[in-house]
Amino acid sequence: MISKNQLKLIHSLELKKQRKKLGLFLVQGEKNVGELFQSDFEIVNLFATTDYINKQAKQLTEYQLIAKTVESGEEELKKAGTLKTNNSVIAVVKCKVFTPPEQQAGLVLVLDQVGDPGNLGTIIRVADWYGIKHVVCSPDCADLYNPKVIAATMGSFARVQVSHAQLTEYLNEQNKPIFGAFLEGDNIHQCRLPNSAFIVMGSESHGISDAVAKLITDKITIPNFGQAESLNVAMATGIILDNFKR
Repeated sequence: MISKNQLKLIHSLELKKQRKKLGLFLVQGEKNVGELFQSDFEIVNLFATTDYINKQAKQLTEYQLIAKTVESGEEELKKAGTLKTNNSVIAVVKCKVFTPPEQQAGLVLVLDQVGDPGNLGTIIRVADWYGIKHVVCSPDCADLYNPKVIAATMGSFARVQVSHAQLTEYLNEQNKPIFGAFLEGDNIHQCRLPNSAFIVMGSESHGISDAVAKLITDKITIPNFGQAESLNVAMATGIILDNFKR
């Protein structure tokens, strides 16, 4: 049974200031919690139904989580968590702070002013699909540990390192190409795309900020063949990464 203090803690972690103060965040649902078992994130507590505990008994024992697991009813978990469905388990987990990658080979995804949690979570999932290990966010991007972000990643938060940085300072120190998505950029289908580069994506409403745009070495665009005015930033990220990886 979830105690009043535990319920208060779970609800408090819906707020960014409390997550930052306590250094904790929530992971909900079997899929996302299952990814934790294969990661180096530290689980502080698990709140789970009897069925979940019985089904995952081997893993809970293997990862020494039995003592940290609180048996809870499904209605309790529904009231405690933020998900409307998939309410069999909630984990309270210690946050990790990642630093932006230094000079290295490979593709690094950079997000400027992507404030929507659902978009950020989906972009992290897309990055994981294409084997991108690092996503660097501007300070005004959504918080990685927002429950909506974690839910949208579908477990990819455990494999993709998401860090925050002042993008102008960070990108100014780099010596490999910096590609940026613009409506007036060069047709990505006709560009020679390197295996090692930064790929900058801006928000749907504001695009890439002027200060960051000055550091872009290659402006690219996805050609349109219909009448839609724009693409969702997560969808556009997927298309651009696919072209880089093709």
